[in-house]
Amino acid sequence: MKLSAIAKIAAIGGIAALTLTSCAANEGGSASGSEDSGATSSLSGELVGAGASSQGSAQEVWVAGFQTANPDVTVNYEPSGSGAGRETFQQGASAFAGSDRAFKTDEISAGPFDGCATGDIVEFPAYISPIAVIFNIEGVDSLKLDAPTVAKIFSGEITSWNDPAIADQNPDVELPDSNITAVHRSDDSGTTGNFTEYLAAAAADDWTVGSIETWPTEFGGEGAQGTSGVVSAVSNGTGTIGYADASQAGDLGTVDIKVGDEYVPYSPEAAAAIVDASSMEEGRTEGDLAITLDRTSTEEGVYPIVLVSYLIGCAEYEDAANAELVKSYFSYIVSEEGQNAAQESAGNAPISEDLRGQVQTAIDSIS
Repeated sequence: MKLSAIAKIAAIGGIAALTLTSCAANEGGSASGSEDSGATSSLSGELVGAGASSQGSAQEVWVAGFQTANPDVTVNYEPSGSGAGRETFQQGASAFAGSDRAFKTDEISAGPFDGCATGDIVEFPAYISPIAVIFNIEGVDSLKLDAPTVAKIFSGEITSWNDPAIADQNPDVELPDSNITAVHRSDDSGTTGNFTEYLAAAAADDWTVGSIETWPTEFGGEGAQGTSGVVSAVSNGTGTIGYADASQAGDLGTVDIKVGDEYVPYSPEAAAAIVDASSMEEGRTEGDLAITLDRTSTEEGVYPIVLVSYLIGCAEYEDAANAELVKSYFSYIVSEEGQNAAQESAGNAPISEDLRGQVQTAIDSIS
């Protein structure tokens, strides 16, 4: 018996697929996902996606808006993690993927992409958010740290909260004489890739393993599954520190990161600033809009630990129905309406008008 797309995701990811479905879509509510609430949609069918858990909150909002405007469409997004999402997409078990990094050019060349009619893909930034360095120390809400100190904490070189490297940057904070428990993602994670890319660029002498998605076992620390797992481990621990999409930071303490001579707190505006100051990667196809972030920027107001999460689809689909649904869903996500809706819910930074134009051109090329 042929497995359904959802069943394939469950088989590949080892977990049940989650249907992010808006109640409003089934209750005849206002068409918040459509600029023209009086328009009648001709779209129908099921659209399956999987990938980055960082996009989870935003995907809930996007699914709700899109399904309200297109009541005969069901969108299923499984927040299984970036690595699992890319694998699911490559195996043809999902029509699109969310990923906290773009496919590397050698990965695209190697393929295969079973649901695509060609070896070309379309990928673009859809969700821009700071990665917060979160911690749990009783009575402390904020810390200031530079890149070398962060690198030494997560590599296991700095093990105590009152270490001089931390204390010297926080003279007005009463730091405990207690052990640090550094929490990292246990699954292959684009969030880890972005976080370690920053460390590799800004603290090269102290972080020598480069940008990695799989955490080195020799660094120790505590592993946790997914964004929610890291946040839970930091929240429920004592003297813990971790990294997660800033929209999930909640009431945990957060770190202001040193940029130039200043310490910059995370914010959507600061995250958007570094994206606009960066350039597109060379050697990509016209529809492959991967960004090279300037992690060492010293521009005022820039927050360098930023997650640029991508949406990925086929340039040409084997199934024409998938092509139509993906184009429509992607277009809603990157629209001003879609981006603002996600910002209200998830706190991400909407993509700029200039980037939106480039992205829409890439989406329009899907067939």
